[in-house]
Amino acid sequence: MKVSIITVVYNGAATIRHCIESVLSQNFDSIEYIIVDGKSNDGSMEIIESFGSKIAKLISEPDKGIYDAMNKGIKLATGDVIGLLNADDFYADKTIISEVAQAMSQTNADGCYGDLNYVDGQNEAVIKRNWVSGEYKKNSFLMGWMPPHPAFFVKKKCYDQYGDFRLDMGSAADYEIMLRFIFKNGIKLTYIPKVLVKMRTGGVSNSTLNNRIEANKNDRKAWQVNGLKPRFFTLWLKPVRKIVQFI
Repeated sequence: MKVSIITVVYNGAATIRHCIESVLSQNFDSIEYIIVDGKSNDGSMEIIESFGSKIAKLISEPDKGIYDAMNKGIKLATGDVIGLLNADDFYADKTIISEVAQAMSQTNADGCYGDLNYVDGQNEAVIKRNWVSGEYKKNSFLMGWMPPHPAFFVKKKCYDQYGDFRLDMGSAADYEIMLRFIFKNGIKLTYIPKVLVKMRTGGVSNSTLNNRIEANKNDRKAWQVNGLKPRFFTLWLKPVRKIVQFI
């Protein structure tokens, strides 16, 4: 199994080196590492280029936002499985990709996901939130569930068959694509009950009340564009479920 890891970055000089090192330190041999840069001007490219041929594919050009950049990376990917790791994120340890590959091979799954820690932006040892995904069940999305997107790996054939990220979904583009893959089209999943990714705090969709309201509107749109109908409480349960992550 070949795994393509895609990192998108724009002016991420403060964190991109750590992100890259977490990918290159994986103990899995067949990794294709792709970086899509949005024409950074803060020194990010100099850091990326310092890794030379260890980066399999690198492009640097203006884009229409993070999900447009992700789509560019997906089109470049030649792996059987694709994982997306943002420039602010890093893998929890050196065995993550090998564990994902093994789990997907053993279960013949189309997708694999795990847990995620939000960590302090200045001190990664300080855990701010602990996102424990739990096992997926048929109606989990109706109960406000979703897996953490950076800890979600899926076979490239799913993108080929069901499409890539929609650019009209705002911050809910990752929610929409997982809803489309998992709930609407029923791809087979396997769950690894451990922290796969650590994410530095500062996500856009939850940063203010107005952003949360806007995110809720986009979440509702994610169901509508897929011809799906949530329960009356589904989209309110989604942010409520996050409360336990702080405990």
